Amino acid sequence: MVSLFRSTRRLGPPVAGLLLAASGHGALAAEDAASGVDHVQQQLDIQTRQIELMKRELARQEAALAELRRELDLNRRGRGDTPPPAAGGAPAVVAQAAAGQSAKPVGQAPAARDRPPEVAPIFEQPGVLTPPGKWIVEPSLQYSYSSSDRIALVGYTVIPAILIGLIDVRNVKSNSFTATLAMRRGITNRFELEARVPYVYRFDNTRGREVFSGQPTDQFFVDSTGRGLGDVELIGRYQLNDGGGDSPYYIASLRLKTRTGKDPFEVRTSFEADGARTSGVQEELPTGSGFYSLTPGLTVLIPSDPAVFFGGISYQYSIRRSNVTPNVVPTTSRASYEEIQPGGVLGFNFGMGLALNDRSSFSIGYDHLSVGKTDATFVNGSKAEGVRVQLGSLLLGYSYKLNSQRTLNLSLGVGVTRDTPDVQLTLRTPLSF
Repeated sequence: MVSLFRSTRRLGPPVAGLLLAASGHGALAAEDAASGVDHVQQQLDIQTRQIELMKRELARQEAALAELRRELDLNRRGRGDTPPPAAGGAPAVVAQAAAGQSAKPVGQAPAARDRPPEVAPIFEQPGVLTPPGKWIVEPSLQYSYSSSDRIALVGYTVIPAILIGLIDVRNVKSNSFTATLAMRRGITNRFELEARVPYVYRFDNTRGREVFSGQPTDQFFVDSTGRGLGDVELIGRYQLNDGGGDSPYYIASLRLKTRTGKDPFEVRTSFEADGARTSGVQEELPTGSGFYSLTPGLTVLIPSDPAVFFGGISYQYSIRRSNVTPNVVPTTSRASYEEIQPGGVLGFNFGMGLALNDRSSFSIGYDHLSVGKTDATFVNGSKAEGVRVQLGSLLLGYSYKLNSQRTLNLSLGVGVTRDTPDVQLTLRTPLSF
């Protein structure tokens, strides 16, 4: 500024005045510009802080909304609701949000499931646990049919190739109807309890012919029936992990079977011979097994959209009974047991479920039971031992959702081993509340 003043003195008063005036105005303009920049910077800082606060609030609201959508989705799956399909683009996102589903933005992977997907049931244990606070009442009706051949030698042998007496050949056709009322209650999101109360009606038709007795035709005889309450069961199930994505779901279970049904030792068995036909025949059929049992098990479900692969393993342990006296007539034919220990039952199953559309699904699987030998000790000290039995069934299932609270499930079991029932048809109608 001093140098400028000195230089203006050489230019003369007019020119110097003009230069001084211009210099003053430039300094004022620079100061005004600097203050304006500071003001704009302050405004930007204030707006930036406001944007950060708004972002945090938006993130909090999005998290709360996601939690609400998750709870709504759990409730919807517990009730069996399915959102209606929407036609592509933004309307589909709106339809999902309206139905309680989380919208899936482009480029963002969907959230992992915390519950197994639902498939058509073909085994007794369900794959999807009941949501907490919900009740599921499931009436079911099962029909079972089996046919077996029995050969009895009534007489004695001189040598292994010669029999003195009668050969009694029988063909037994067994039919049974089991009506079951199952009730499940969701305790937590991973734990449920179930009670099953069955009612059993059975009847057997026997056809036989005594060889070398002069009978030219078969005769039907000994039509035995049995009806009444079966063995009540109590089951607890717990989902061990979160699952979802590439991880399978693991569900542990524990089943307690009581002996509320009439057992084989209670029904009347006649040894009063009326020929070879009625000797050693049960006059009434049992409706229960006669033993308490515990069955721990593990079920695995592997989602692989659109299919679900599943399988399980279990072991049934029956509790030993002591001092058992069968109801045999006449009493002189009774052989009381000091102890009876049924063999353990090792079971495994596997299958695949496929969703056909939003209302129906189809399942196919295989179930196998390996029944161990039964050990029995008579009062006189002698022992009897059974044989190991293999029971295998091929299972097909179909499920159709009638509405948000009712589903119709139909399964077919076909025996693939000789000791398995030939046909098993099961109709279930679970109702959610």
